Amino acid sequence: MKVVISEFLDSSALDRFRDVAPVIAYEPDLWRHPARLRESVHDADALVVRNQTQVNQAVFTGATRLKAVARLGVGLDNIDVDAAKERGVRVVWPRGANAIAVAEYVVGALFLLYRNLDAAARHVREGGWSRLEFGGLEIAGRRLGLVGLGEIGLRVATRASALGLEVWAADPVRIPDEAAVQENRIRVVPLNELLASCEIVSLHAPLTSETANLLNRKSLQMVPAGASIVNTARGGLVDSLSLAEALNSGHIGGAVLDVTEPEPLPPDHPLRRAPNVWLTPHIAGLTEEAQQRITSRVAADLRRILSI
Repeated sequence: MKVVISEFLDSSALDRFRDVAPVIAYEPDLWRHPARLRESVHDADALVVRNQTQVNQAVFTGATRLKAVARLGVGLDNIDVDAAKERGVRVVWPRGANAIAVAEYVVGALFLLYRNLDAAARHVREGGWSRLEFGGLEIAGRRLGLVGLGEIGLRVATRASALGLEVWAADPVRIPDEAAVQENRIRVVPLNELLASCEIVSLHAPLTSETANLLNRKSLQMVPAGASIVNTARGGLVDSLSLAEALNSGHIGGAVLDVTEPEPLPPDHPLRRAPNVWLTPHIAGLTEEAQQRITSRVAADLRRILSI
């Protein structure tokens, strides 16, 4: 049995996969070299990826022994699921394993946006002590709109409700009388109504042909003036140039973006220079605890598949 791992793993995660198969081909930068990736998986039984490796038709074509592709995270937009299905290759990922981590990141983003924590700390570090300048605003009583109400969205809703926010959500598969919706006091509305009514918009939708550039010049103009955007889902959900324009004009009051398109942004990208934007390097789900859950679940899935 051979398992190929094409992106970075820490030593404890690698140990879990060494218990799965006797041969572990670990190259943390393999995703950067498509030809070498195809060569490496031609005799592999499983391929383990994060979000950078493009597992496409070309990868599957020569991988005659491949039984499984495992995604260390959520979202399958970098894997050709249809091609995998045609070849009988199982695609596994740990549903919900990083949901707590991402939900906590979103809550942290809200305090960053409204309580001026970053600016206040920098002000004191530089020798200042202007208390009135950095008092900020309370998040309680504000309306939070969740675009997508899956594992992560529901956990954000629970935490936001506890903090006194009013939670709205747009998700085509959710209905208002679901138990999970009612228990979290979520108002399910159409997307356009959510955008036009919510002071904070947090994205939790998958990246598909229907959701690509969901926040664009037109839809960003729908949100209330001064609204905030949080994106921990996929960078491709947001037209980054249009968001930069909206931040520069002041129509969007602030944005916390853990993901962008492209990723990372080029050094000269307008979004890097826009006011009131915080960019982080795709870390929302990368807590130590989340990574332990993710690797444990994926390793267990692969062990079960490869033993059949």
